Amino acid sequence: MDRQVLKQFQRIPGVGKSISKDLYSLGYRSIEDLKDREPEMMYERLCLRAGTHVDRCMLYVFRCAVYYASTKKPDPEKLKWWNWTDEAIGRVYD
Repeated sequence: MDRQVLKQFQRIPGVGKSISKDLYSLGYRSIEDLKDREPEMMYERLCLRAGTHVDRCMLYVFRCAVYYASTKKPDPEKLKWWNWTDEAIGRVYD
């Protein structure tokens, strides 16, 4: 793994060492690579790679990371992963 890439990912709010490695394992090599991605698809791919259900909080971090990468002047409140929960964004899943 490229340490510079991992460090770059760690500039994203809510992304630490472990999540930066997850992003790398999914094939992303820069913050720019996350721009306009589908967080739900990223999460599904991570679950498939892990061979198990991954904590849903990872989806919330992915939503935040995609927002960060896709927005020139992000709202500081939207840079908190917990503001990207299903309830916070008004999504309902059965």
